Amino acid sequence: MPEVNVGIWGHFSIWVNRHQPIARLVGLTIGLVVFLVFLPPDMRIAYWEGLRSHKILASMLLVFSLLAVSLVWTAGQKVDAWAFLAFNLWGPRPLWLDRMMLGFTQIGSGIAALTIGLVLFLTGNHLFSYKFLLGTLALWLVVELLKFLVHRSRPFIRLAQTRTIGNRANGRSFPSGHTSQAFFMATLIAQHFHMSVWVVLLLYTTAFLVGITRMYVGAHYPRDVLAGAILGSAWGLLGMMVSGNGMTRIG
Repeated sequence: MPEVNVGIWGHFSIWVNRHQPIARLVGLTIGLVVFLVFLPPDMRIAYWEGLRSHKILASMLLVFSLLAVSLVWTAGQKVDAWAFLAFNLWGPRPLWLDRMMLGFTQIGSGIAALTIGLVLFLTGNHLFSYKFLLGTLALWLVVELLKFLVHRSRPFIRLAQTRTIGNRANGRSFPSGHTSQAFFMATLIAQHFHMSVWVVLLLYTTAFLVGITRMYVGAHYPRDVLAGAILGSAWGLLGMMVSGNGMTRIG
């Protein structure tokens, strides 16, 4: 059979399919750099000044987050698998519940985050929308980097009895990106708008349920979800502290 000339784009597509984790890291890095380039200069200055003024506390939060997500290297895979299968298989699973959980889990998706960022911008919260989108892009990059470094397989690869809802998720399992994003949004929105206790409880309950859905649909272990919740919450707190002082001066 004669060799088919696939061209430059064809070779690029083949490379991306074979090296998806690296491709995602490169793509997210490029996206973050482009976003920073087009970010208003006063916003870049505000973030830099905020980072300098809170560098010790920011470093502590990042170290804490990395220590928390390092739980994946400890013993306990059997317990993790047992807890996952309890969430994934226990009890009745009617079609309406499957569809509801599959829809609810999208709250932690990138499309939902971009939509919320756009709504914030269109409603006049320009500075906060920049903060929200910048934090989202940076969080995605951190999550993909951790997935690449930890290299933990999805539950449905190791556990044959796993019940998957919808399409099987690509990439690695640890940490849960959807859960990270849900807790990041809950933390950032609650602090920025100084919401009441009941609204804050609703936001975090929603984020918690997103984590539950990730196990229900067969995409993540419990420790993936726990790590995502810690990382997302810490990232939201870090975003508020880094940009808080600069945002006040700009506003």
